[in-house]
Amino acid sequence: MSYGLGNFVWYHDRQAATGVLSVTLDADGVVGKSWTPARISPVDGRPMPVTGADRTRAVADFRNRQRCTGLAGERGEAQEDDPAYASSVSRIDADLADRMRRSHRPGCPVPLRDLRYLRMTHRDFEGRARTGEMVVHRRWAGQVREVFGRLYAAGFPIARMRLVDDYRADDDLSMADNNTSGFNCRRVAGQTSWSQHAFGEAIDINPVQNPYVRPGRVDPPAGRPFAGIDRSRSAPFWLGTVRNDDLVVKAFARMGWGWGGYWVSSKDYQHFEAPRRP
Repeated sequence: MSYGLGNFVWYHDRQAATGVLSVTLDADGVVGKSWTPARISPVDGRPMPVTGADRTRAVADFRNRQRCTGLAGERGEAQEDDPAYASSVSRIDADLADRMRRSHRPGCPVPLRDLRYLRMTHRDFEGRARTGEMVVHRRWAGQVREVFGRLYAAGFPIARMRLVDDYRADDDLSMADNNTSGFNCRRVAGQTSWSQHAFGEAIDINPVQNPYVRPGRVDPPAGRPFAGIDRSRSAPFWLGTVRNDDLVVKAFARMGWGWGGYWVSSKDYQHFEAPRRP
């Protein structure tokens, strides 16, 4: 099937192309395989997955090399070309309202009629296209679709995108599972005021790679290795992280939303929000 995959971690990038070959086996042998391409970093010699158009080209090159060497299998490839970005916006119907009974309840500052349910294509950490879901305020629904369309086109990965109700509307559980989410009728952590999430005007992205950092505390705890990394544009890239003035920050800035990574007393690297309500 494959031979001579080359270096994976190396001290230089003169032959930078690398990757991970995943093979699925059963009693009859190989039943599927997929190639996750990467490039060896010139900074520290570690492999960094490639995304977007570069990934598509790298996968095609891998398949072509298999065919020309006679190593291509007879079965179809498990990894298909990226589908086009797709998204939809709908009102909260009765079934969805029942599903959201933990994240929306009597006394919430926004009625269900002002919220919208989004389904959007996103890329996971292995570069595969997935369909995620999110609830936001109707005012921002169209622009949020556009933002995630830009992230998908650029190859920015998102671990998972599920409603917080799948985590009993518990923000800690959602963050621990590295879930990207929007609406949740809850207070600001440690305060009595409503969070912007309670208005459907905030989104958290990849909480593990982009934790909420306060003096003496990092949420989620699994985000501690990412709490102090260099997030400048010139720093080595860590998969799924948000950095100063990067494509994620710029995409949200175009719709007028700010990033928690620019806060002074604390850093909420996962957090994007609309301008505060008066």
